[in-house]
Amino acid sequence: MRRSRLTGFVTSLLLAAGLGLSGAASAQASSTAAAGGYVALGDSYSSGVGAGSYISSSGSCNRSTKAYPYLWNAAHGPSSFAFNACSGAKTDDVLANQLGSLNSSTSLVSITIGGNDAGFADVMTTCVLQSDSACISKINTAKAYVDSTLPGKLDTVYNAISAKAPSARVVVIGYPRFYLLGQSCLGLSEAKRSAINGAADYIDAAVKARATAHDFVFGDVRTTFTGHEICSSNSWLHSVNWLNIGESYHPTAAGQSGGYLPVLTNAA
Repeated sequence: MRRSRLTGFVTSLLLAAGLGLSGAASAQASSTAAAGGYVALGDSYSSGVGAGSYISSSGSCNRSTKAYPYLWNAAHGPSSFAFNACSGAKTDDVLANQLGSLNSSTSLVSITIGGNDAGFADVMTTCVLQSDSACISKINTAKAYVDSTLPGKLDTVYNAISAKAPSARVVVIGYPRFYLLGQSCLGLSEAKRSAINGAADYIDAAVKARATAHDFVFGDVRTTFTGHEICSSNSWLHSVNWLNIGESYHPTAAGQSGGYLPVLTNAA
């Protein structure tokens, strides 16, 4: 989303063991990925909204030097790097604006996408400002969209990536759960927090299913964010940020480096 509004969405899992990669195998895979070009696609969770240090030339896309694509590029030195992820992106925006850097030499693609299509901003705005029942109703509407429409949208994006970069390893990364439940915590009710976490799981399951169907790798960040949700003692996610509302419910710099980067590194 643009910085003037709430953005993003939910979920995760799989570090080295979960991805079935030993440390040596992971290093070899990353080395192979670095041999060609790396293209980072997606929404605000990939552009780095919430992490600060935004690249001025990226404008409203709010690409951060602390975002996981930028950090992976710095650590592995691929032959080329295109940081195309953009805050607020939906699947149609990826198709229209982000695929131009893909080619036959691209060896690694990462992407987070789908949350904005499912109406994450509307969900979180409703849950912050309205009742438990209104929040849960809005989440159910989002789930219906995930069931009926999102799979086809994802298929179209994934097919386009494969067509433009047929040799690339494609890592589709999910969204974290937002809340550590069962804690005394200011803000939303436990019912809202539980429903929002369930929505994260729901979209992650849908994204994983389509990624797997395309022989892409799904990177699940729920495990890396475990213990670092909102209401934990060391949250890697912003709660409502009234000074910069667009950063609300997005990973901090620590969430990018500690939650997202290890998942990409082990999957690449």
